[in-house]
Amino acid sequence: MAKPKPKDNSTFKQKRALRRRALADLAALGISQPAVLETHGGTGQLWKACYEHLPVGVVLEKDPRKAAILGLQRTHWRVYEGECVNALQEGVAGDLAIELLDCDPYGGALETVSAFFQSERQFAPIMVVVVNDGMRQSLSLGKAWTIHALAPYVEQYGNDAIYPAYGEVCREHLEKEAAAVGYTVSRFSFYYCGANGYLTHYYALLTRTVD
Repeated sequence: MAKPKPKDNSTFKQKRALRRRALADLAALGISQPAVLETHGGTGQLWKACYEHLPVGVVLEKDPRKAAILGLQRTHWRVYEGECVNALQEGVAGDLAIELLDCDPYGGALETVSAFFQSERQFAPIMVVVVNDGMRQSLSLGKAWTIHALAPYVEQYGNDAIYPAYGEVCREHLEKEAAAVGYTVSRFSFYYCGANGYLTHYYALLTRTVD
């Protein structure tokens, strides 16, 4: 019997809880109204559940229909229509010091994380990263070697070992990219969820040690 495929947004309650945790942790550190960057806005359900009260934010969405919905939904935020990795690489919203980076792509998030930290932009002294990553479905089929962003980790772990170690791969990747711009990952946690455990949710608190 074939295993069920994960459904888009099937873990909404878990994603909402993770983002509310991020907001609570930032508030405990004195950041009650963080500047948020949502890399994949969708139809804005997480925004309604978590970010609607925040005055400053940025959202990216490549689907023109969804981007139009987001523009009507959040007139006080910046809304950009376009592919997120390219937009981030070009430094979209680089003048804002983002304090909460929210990555929720349909597939893997490694390239999105890299694009943010490798771009020309201001970086906040403290920030939180929350991610919903769907890469493990491909990894379960032994396809790690075909994914460009995973090349250094395939060399390190081996193709077949990437799947069970993917949470650690996400941590290593974030630590490497964040360290290049002066951040230390002071907290990190992850869990697998969704149908067949194909989704990886992770959370990181970053502190910046250099200007």
